Amino acid sequence: MGLLDQASGALSGATGGGSQNQLMSAFLGMLKDPQSGGLSGLLQKFRQNGMTEQVSSWVGSGQNQPVSGEQVDNALGHDKVEQIAQQAGMPHEQASGGLAELLPGIIDKLTPDGKIPDQSSLAGGLSSIMGKFGSH
Repeated sequence: MGLLDQASGALSGATGGGSQNQLMSAFLGMLKDPQSGGLSGLLQKFRQNGMTEQVSSWVGSGQNQPVSGEQVDNALGHDKVEQIAQQAGMPHEQASGGLAELLPGIIDKLTPDGKIPDQSSLAGGLSSIMGKFGSH
């Protein structure tokens, strides 16, 4: 679990605590949900919304390209971002902006070798990471 511990540590350092931790927990829960398509499904939504270069930068090595809250809202859908916002206890705009800040780093840490892990490997690792953010 060295990779997942590294990702968890990096993500813990990237969040400011409080509402950011709640946002992280809600987002990681979405990645665990098989109906969302997991990490592959998430990345596909961004690609379908014209963000192929950003996704490639997150998964690959090198500088992670940023996205805006509006781009996150478009890719995930307003309803999904609203659901995450409610779970995190924050306004929709704060959630989409927070996800825009967190996503490049999260995806980068979950794909250190430029490969997307299979859903079963990812689910186990996400459970471990979510435990560190106070989620069940």
